[in-house]
Amino acid sequence: MVVNLVTAALFAAAITVMTAYMLHIPIPGTGGYIHLGDTLIYLAACLLPVPYAAAAAAIGAGLADVLSAAAIWAPATVVIKAAIVLFFTNKGGKLLCRRNLAAIVIAGLFSPTAYALYNCAMAGTMAAFAPQFLGTLVQGIGSGALFLVIAPALDGVGLKERMIHN
Repeated sequence: MVVNLVTAALFAAAITVMTAYMLHIPIPGTGGYIHLGDTLIYLAACLLPVPYAAAAAAIGAGLADVLSAAAIWAPATVVIKAAIVLFFTNKGGKLLCRRNLAAIVIAGLFSPTAYALYNCAMAGTMAAFAPQFLGTLVQGIGSGALFLVIAPALDGVGLKERMIHN
């Protein structure tokens, strides 16, 4: 559907900007950075069918890595960010439902674990796990917290209902 394609493209662009440029705070010692792009990935996953949300997440976050001089992370990012949309659902009338609440926690643990394992593979040692995990966990907590603020507000104005009927 054209609406889903356009919405996914807009999400990909917003994810790129939010991840690479807005509130892009480096985490010393990890090479990573705090960003709120995952909040938009969570929203995309709650609004769009899985293939569209996964494409928006992979393209937006992967492009952010390339644009912010973190291209070595792009292969992992494309896979990890596409995978985290699978924990969410776009079914139902609300963004904030039980499954999406659980998905915030699952995605918030899956993403740092996956990045930490990728970091270990690049470093050739499991000693690289903890610093990467903790740095990415901080970023995930921020994104989850912002989602918990934004989703009820968007539910309050009936965003999903408006999207379905337009």
